[in-house]
Amino acid sequence: MALAQLATRVDERVKRAVEDICKERGLKMNRFIEDALIGMLEELQDVEELKQIRFETTRPLKDVLAELDLEQNLAD
Repeated sequence: MALAQLATRVDERVKRAVEDICKERGLKMNRFIEDALIGMLEELQDVEELKQIRFETTRPLKDVLAELDLEQNLAD
């Protein structure tokens, strides 16, 4: 994996909080920040997928069960 440097400015309190938590838990700050960025990217992707799912058409449960050949099992 190729590495790239990322420079940014953050509130001093945020930086101190990250430093403190990393020190307390024995974490590398680089890894902590990378994991946080990846987590945020995943959350944003989830939000986009949720928006798409909201507008999908729905099907009656009986049709889904029939397609999966589970209609008989539900009646039992």
